[in-house]
Parts: sequence; structure tokens; C-alpha cells
Amino acid sequence: MFLIVGYVIILAAALGTYAVHGSLAALWVPLEYIAIVGLTIGGFVAANDIKVIKATVGALPGIFKGSKFTRALYIDLLAMLFEVLAKVRKEGLMSIENDVENPHDSPIFSKYPSIASDHHVMEFVTDYLRMMVGGNLNAIEIENLMDIEIETHHHEVETPGHVMAKVGDAVPAFGIVVAVMGVVNVMGSVGQPPAVLGKMIGGALVGTFLGILISYG
Repeated sequence: MFLIVGYVIILAAALGTYAVHGSLAALWVPLEYIAIVGLTIGGFVAANDIKVIKATVGALPGIFKGSKFTRALYIDLLAMLFEVLAKVRKEGLMSIENDVENPHDSPIFSKYPSIASDHHVMEFVTDYLRMMVGGNLNAIEIENLMDIEIETHHHEVETPGHVMAKVGDAVPAFGIVVAVMGVVNVMGSVGQPPAVLGKMIGGALVGTFLGILISYG
């Protein structure tokens, strides 16, 4: 929600003040928009493999939905862990073996659908509970493994953000490329009336405007 409000403010400030002194019609140069978008998408595809591209495209809807990690979700997670560990304390580690092996049929996990529906959380919890039940590792080794897996997961989740930041860094350069292409086109039309040349130069500069606005916006 705040993302959309922020973009509305950005566009209102950038375009609204311009509209007071000129005409927004001057900014409508379709070929410039096509060039900027095409260069941006091309650079994004060229710089990343298919796995990163899919992850980035899949992460875009989440920008507008907001974070799923709410206070209620954390409370459910703590309550679920409390029940699991309380059962272990009362009945022993082997008592949770069926819950760990079949989490979807577990009476404990099924009480928390918001947690059970998140396969990342369930896999993380059940994997380490399974290690505890098996008794193959001590607490320090399990803790180290958990830290490594969390760090790896954070790195993977942050990849789309880093990718988009790099694309954003390149967009102003794409804007300059489009502007130079427009200037070259103007140089080939020096015999045209000043009004026509002015319009062509303005259209060329729209590329730089778009590149900077998209990058920092």
C-alpha cells in the first residue's frame, strides 16, 4: 500500500510541477518508452540465469502484497513450538516421530494452518526435529547447521532484490544511449525547421528522463 502511495507522490511531484510550466504531451514519445523498456528487459535477461529470472519475476507480486511475517504468524509459530516441546518433555523425543514424519496429519501442526501451509518453515522445523529424534547430532552441531541453512536461505531470498538494484543502476546508462540515438537522429535532420528540431531534441531527452526516473524511482 505504502509502495503505491510513494510512487503516486513521486509521479505527482515529477510530472505535476512539469505540467504547470509545460505540456505533458511532450513526454509522450512511444519509441523512447519502447527503447528504455526493451533495453532494461534485455539487460536483465542477459545478466541472469533462468533460475534467478524466475525467482525475480515470482517475487514481484509480493512487493504489493506486503510482508506475510505478521505478529499473528510469529505467535502461532511460538505456540506450535511450545506444544511440540511440551510433548517431548512429557512423553520423550520418540513421541513426536509421527508428527515429524507426517506433518500434514499431525494434530499439533494441523492446528496452525498458517504455519503448515508454508513449506519452507515446515521443512526447516521437521528436518531439525527429525535430527533430534534420531539422536545423531548434539545440540551445538544442530545449531551450527541451522545457522548455515538460515544464512543460505536469506541469501537466496535477497537475490531478486540485488538483481533489481543492479538493473536499476544500469537504466540511467540506457537512458543516455537512447538520448544519444535521438541526438544522432536530430543531426541527420538539421535542415528541418527549428520547431521540428526542438521537438526531436525534446523527444531524445525523454530517454534520459525515463532512465533516471525509473532507476531512482
